[in-house]
Order: sequence, then C-alpha cells, then structure tokens
Amino acid sequence: MVAVAILAAGKGTRMKSKLPKVLHPLGGRSLVEWVLTSLIEIQPQHRLVIVGYQGEQVRSTLKDYPDVVFVEQTEQKGTGHAVQQILPYLDDFSGDLLVLNGDVPLLRPQTVKLLLDTHVCHGNAATLLAAHLPNPKGYGRVFCDGQNYLQNIIEDRDCTPAQRQSHRINAGVYCFHWPLLATLLPQLQNNNSQQEYYITDALNGLVTTGDGTGGRGVMVVDVDDYQEILGINDRKQLADAYGILQTRIKDQWMAAGVTMVDPSSVTIDDTVQLAPDVVIEPQTHLRGYTSIQGGSRIGPGSWVENSHLGAQVSVLYSVVTDTEVGDNTRIGPYAHLRGHAQVGTGCRVGNFVELKNSQLGDHTNAAHLSYLGDATLGRGVNVGAGTITANYDGVRKHKTFIGDRTKTGSNSVLVAPITLGTDVTVAAGSVITDDVPDDSLVIARPRQTILPGWHPPTSASE
Repeated sequence: MVAVAILAAGKGTRMKSKLPKVLHPLGGRSLVEWVLTSLIEIQPQHRLVIVGYQGEQVRSTLKDYPDVVFVEQTEQKGTGHAVQQILPYLDDFSGDLLVLNGDVPLLRPQTVKLLLDTHVCHGNAATLLAAHLPNPKGYGRVFCDGQNYLQNIIEDRDCTPAQRQSHRINAGVYCFHWPLLATLLPQLQNNNSQQEYYITDALNGLVTTGDGTGGRGVMVVDVDDYQEILGINDRKQLADAYGILQTRIKDQWMAAGVTMVDPSSVTIDDTVQLAPDVVIEPQTHLRGYTSIQGGSRIGPGSWVENSHLGAQVSVLYSVVTDTEVGDNTRIGPYAHLRGHAQVGTGCRVGNFVELKNSQLGDHTNAAHLSYLGDATLGRGVNVGAGTITANYDGVRKHKTFIGDRTKTGSNSVLVAPITLGTDVTVAAGSVITDDVPDDSLVIARPRQTILPGWHPPTSASE
C-alpha cells in the first residue's frame, strides 16, 4: 500500500502573485494538478494535499479530484513540519509514503513508478530521487556508496571544493516506509538558521540508524532527465517549464502522425487530443479539452479552445471556443465561433462571421460579414452577406429559428424572437420583425423613391 503527501502550502512570494504558487497554470493544468497526474501509474490508496496559504482556493481547484484529502498546515515551518501534519491521517497505515512537491510539475509518471518500485523491491527504509544537473550550484549534493545507498547529503555551502565537483543533487522527492518515518517525525529539530523542520533530517536519521530491522537504510534513484525535477519559484522558471512541456507534447503528437509546419510557433495544452493526419499550421494555439479529427487543417493564425472539430475541417485565421464543428466544414478567414455554437457537416462559416450560442444544420453557409446569435438554422440555409440576428432587447436575449433551405438577402436584420419557415427567401435589406411562413418571399423595406431633377439647396434662404 502507498500513500502520497503533496506539499502545497507555500505562498510562493517570488511569483509576485495573489494566486498560490501551486495554482499557476501550465499547459492546461495547474502545477499541483500536474503533480496529481504523475500518480497515474501507481494508484495510491491515500492522496493527501497539504494546504496553507489560500488553502480554500486549492481545495476549490481540486474539488473534482477523487479521494483527495486536504491537510491544513497553518504555519509553514519547513518540509518536515509539513509532513508532521499528516500523522493523524495515517495513524493505522503501515505502507509506504511518497512525498512530492506541489511546485514540481514535470515529473513523469514512469519516474514516480520507478522510485516506488525500487523502494519496495529493496525493502528500503527510504528512497530518494536524485538528478545530475549541468549547473548544481546552490543545491545539496548527494553522495552514495557503490550500490547507490545514501551516505550523506551535504548542502552546497558546506561542500568542500572537491565535493562541489559532484553534479548529483537531491531532487526533493522521497519514498519512506511510513511506520519508520512516523517514529522519527516527532523527533525532528529546527536547529538551523531558518528555524525550520526539514524532512532531510529524517533521511539522515535513517542513514545513521538503519531501519531497525536489519535493512540497508536509504537508497538513491537517479532520474534520466534532470528537467523532470525542476521546481517553479518565479515567472521565469514557469516559462522555462512551459517550454519543456511544449517540446514533450509536440514531439508526442508528431510521433503519432500529426504534422506541424512550424512547431516552434505552435502551443498545445496537454489536455488536447489530435488524430493522425491533422495538420497544424504556424501561429496556431490549441487549448483546453479540444479534440480534432483526422485530415483537418488548423491555422495559420488560429485559436481553438474547448472545442470538438470533425474530420476534414479547415480553420483559417479564426477563433473557435466552446464549439462543435462537423466534418468537411470550412471556418474563416477571420471567423469567431463561441458560446456553445454547433456547426453541422459540410458548412461554411466565412469572412468576419460570428456565431454565438447558435446551431447550423448540415450544408448551411454563412460566408460573409454576419452575426448569428442565439439562432437555430436548419439544413441548406444560405445566410447573405451582412445578415444579423438582433437577439438582445436591452434586457433579455431572444431566439431566432430559420427553416431548411431558407435564404436571406444581403444586409438583412432578423429581429428576435422570430421564426422563418422552410424555403423562405428574405429580400436584401429587409428588417424582419414578424414570423414568416414556409415557401414565402418576404420584403420588409421602404419602396425606393426617385425625384427627377432634384438638386440640393444652394443657400440657407433656399
């Protein structure tokens, strides 16, 4: 059995933000959500998130995560003090405890599983993750024997010149045999310049005494990619982590059959799903829970968020949010689809057309300069250039219904609430205020007047 404690109580003062550090977004998830995602391969029996600064925000963000128990750390007095707070929650627990930091979002699930498997396989009292940094300055160095059992951890300021040559550093990720750690936690001392309680003191205690049952004490596992253990302390490090994450995501999708014309100019959230043979053009950004089917071409210069696009869809220089688009539909250039819009198959939503909370049936076209808000259009409708639905009366929004095969002329205004039947033709320049029956031509504009020989007055007296 395994329990996980995630340290998420800190303020993160260097972020210069009212938002708790662990809630800063990174590629579709908050930092602490990335840490929870890293547990997918070990399926722990207990998930304990230790909260402090703005704890209610953290609770709210994670409210949909199953089996998460929140532990309050009212004062932040170090990593050891944070883990001390979970003692009452694991009173009868006899398994292993994995300790993770809520601001280390790049840890892969495979690495977490390797750490736990190594710990269990060797019956260790504790197992810690280490990494070889190109520039380890400022980090505590980890020293082991020939079998990777920990001898000591020496802080950078306490290292000799020879010891500073080591690039193996403590990643701050640990696995403990909980009954042993539980006996050491109350004994931790804060005899240091920060007057804090450190979890590494518990490691040192296990190295000194062993596990009390003849075991070998503390083992070290080296992570292959040091970038996995990089923590987030400021906005620069957040941006660096985003770059690393984007490289991972884009490499994954290109290996799965997605074409990216210029990957460096594209960003994709980890929550996005792409089918083989999708083409992503430059300057395109995919966000949230977006899915795109095969053969679709997105961009250049497009934003798609929380939307589902079918096969063979094209989106050119457009913004699509909270929208469903059917197969073989063309969007753009410069279209805006939002507010739970639904577009059928074989449609065209063209230049400077905005859809808001509207539904377009199959093979319906709105090709130019239109606003369709709170409207339901049937199959085979043709929306003339400049057609708008006047859906807002200053207090409430109203619906427009347009039947199959209806055509609106250019510069038509449909004043909602209104219903146009099937096979209706709206004359250009009409302002329609009343319902129109099936198979009708509707004209709602003043008759043209011509005054022959008329000239404007030449003076005020005239």
